[in-house]
Amino acid sequence: MPVDLLHPTAEQEARTHKLKRLVQSPNSFFMDIKCPGCFQITTVFSHAQTVVLCGSCNVMLCQPTGGRARLTEGCSYRKKGRGETPLLIGCMTSVSAMITSGPTLLDELAATSRTSG
Repeated sequence: MPVDLLHPTAEQEARTHKLKRLVQSPNSFFMDIKCPGCFQITTVFSHAQTVVLCGSCNVMLCQPTGGRARLTEGCSYRKKGRGETPLLIGCMTSVSAMITSGPTLLDELAATSRTSG
């Protein structure tokens, strides 16, 4: 039975190792977890290595395992897309954009901080 190596099915790509795919892609992702008690949404890494608690009601949202974190029963989650980045990464890219955009944007930022402070 011939196999097309240049056009594998999505199922075959998902089963192969992350470095041996046609286009390398990670198995990990960020996800939004909704707390079952207060319905607050928290962004969590899929392979979290620490226990993640809800910020408002201190309910355990997920616990670490050897690989992916195990969600607590009753928690719902949604994968974040590749375009949606957590706040920390988004801040770093906006800072680098401000630095590379030139002195005009930095001067405006400094002027607004002097007037507000």
